[in-house]
Formats: sequence, C-alpha cells, structure tokens
Amino acid sequence: MKENGRKQGAASPCAACKLLRRRCAQDCVFAPYFPADEPHKFASVHKVFGASNVNKMLQELPVHQRGDAVSSMVYEANARVRDPVYGCVGAISSLQHQIDVLQAQLAVAQAEVVHMRMRQFSSISSPTATSSPENGSPSTAKHAPSQAKSLFSMDMVMDQANMGASLWSC
Repeated sequence: MKENGRKQGAASPCAACKLLRRRCAQDCVFAPYFPADEPHKFASVHKVFGASNVNKMLQELPVHQRGDAVSSMVYEANARVRDPVYGCVGAISSLQHQIDVLQAQLAVAQAEVVHMRMRQFSSISSPTATSSPENGSPSTAKHAPSQAKSLFSMDMVMDQANMGASLWSC
C-alpha cells in the first residue's frame, strides 16, 4: 500500500529527497507533490528555484494551495529549462502573437463577407432601382425600407468586425 508516493512501513524516499540524497522523513513537505516515480518534476524545479526556496514556499502556503503552487512551479521550471531567458513569458508572448495574427485574419474574412453581401445586395437591388412606375414595374419607394434595413444590418456586421478587432488590440 502506498501513501504519499512512499510505501507504508518502508521509507522509500520521494523524488526530492532522492535527488538531494537525504533521508525522507515521515513529514517531508516534498513527498506529497514529488513522488519517487516522477523525478524529472523535482529536478527541473530544483534547478530553477532551489530546494531551499521551494521548501520555504511550500511551508508558507496552506496545505490546500500547495498542489497548485507545485504545478505552477513545475510549469515555470520546465519553461525556464526550455527557454532560460523568457520562460513562461516567451510562451505567453508567442501565444499573444498568434492571437493577433488570427484576429487580423478574422477581420479580413469578415470584411470579405461584408463585401460579398454588398455585391449580392447591389446585384439584387439594381434592377429594382432602374425600373420605373410607368412601365408597370414596382417603384423604388416601395422597397426603400427593406433596402435600408438590409444596409443597416450590413453596417452592423461591419461595426462588429471593427469592434472585435479593437477589443483585442492592445
């Protein structure tokens, strides 16, 4: 039966104590978060933060927050190992750049949709605008409210496309 990554009865050291080459005490602060079968987690955290600092951070936190803190430390440590200069900030910056590119592509696509709707609308409304009441065709005055409504809805689409781009560009 295992408890906190260690066998009950036998004192199998956690990954932290194993790396630090020390005896793993029953109340070891590292044992619940750095089990012996995941030594890479503590190795990267130790390399970036140091065992003493990790120990202090965990001791200062309430027990219910320690798991999240360890997850954050492991994530940051792995990011720092991959990119020693920027760490997580490099990943965040890269993702922000991808968001900016995708928003620009979305704005272009929305503008194309509006342009296509305008062309479709103008091709539909052109015969009505050229017809006259004398030759039995319906007058343009009868269709003005629906044309205005269609133009208004296209303006709203254009405004939404512009609003979406301005909300995210910082």
